[in-house]
Amino acid sequence: MQAITVRERDAGLAGLSVEDIPRPRTAENDVLVRVHAAGFTTGELDWPGTWHDRAGRDRTPSVPGHDVSGVVAELGYGTTGLSVGQRVFGFADGTRDGALAEYIAVEARNVAPLPADLDHTVAAALPISGLTAWQGLFDHARLAAGQTILIHGCAGAVGSLAVQLAREAGARVIGTGRARDRERALGFGVDTFLETDRLEDAGEVDVVFDVFGGQILHRSTAVVRAGGTLVSIATPPEIQPADGRALFFIVEADRARLTDLAQRVRDGRLEVAVGEVRPLAEAPEAFRSKRSPGKTIIRVTEEQS
Repeated sequence: MQAITVRERDAGLAGLSVEDIPRPRTAENDVLVRVHAAGFTTGELDWPGTWHDRAGRDRTPSVPGHDVSGVVAELGYGTTGLSVGQRVFGFADGTRDGALAEYIAVEARNVAPLPADLDHTVAAALPISGLTAWQGLFDHARLAAGQTILIHGCAGAVGSLAVQLAREAGARVIGTGRARDRERALGFGVDTFLETDRLEDAGEVDVVFDVFGGQILHRSTAVVRAGGTLVSIATPPEIQPADGRALFFIVEADRARLTDLAQRVRDGRLEVAVGEVRPLAEAPEAFRSKRSPGKTIIRVTEEQS
């Protein structure tokens, strides 16, 4: 099958290439998915799991891209709850080959049924970004109605979903980004937009949702009010807010929540920020591109079944 692979960590993005590799085999409780659309995270080549399996063994050549939408082609031994020919979407374990390929073997629990009226392109943009936004806001920060939240990168793939979910929960949302992001951010529903270099103008907030790390994360601790929470998906916070807490988390699979997020999209309650859509052969270039707002999606198969 055709796939995007990486073989040498030191090569960075230049090491991405299109190859013919064997179709993956399904393990117990897996499904083999014929990939229709896939998403990736730009920092994947820095993930330890891209290069080593859970036992620390080299697993190159590896396939990046862990958001997937497609059709079940085969069931592994013991797999229940799904059927061959069924439309599914979800995300692959970071220590296994990803979805920038014609086929992917993925744990059945990591995917959910995809409604017939949702396009594969939209579905592939939802799993990691949607679950990250939900888990950050509600599982970790415990955001509640009436609170104020500061969301960094509020016009991006994760931030835009966090804005919409926070607004629906009854929170007041302050979003940060670049000047050119203002109109997009207001369209997603932020109450107040600030350019990132003025984040201190937010005043005190109950929750900060950070997607950048570095100095932005460091500066954000000062705006968390007593008893508040700073949640980062970029790096573990090195300092804690005064009288508050700061934490880092990695998104986890959740089939029930994926189903809920898909229903919100169908109901028009959640808009997914899809950026560029490119064919598989252009995936290496897409990794290097910074031009597209929203999440870049790789169209692997043209059929819309």
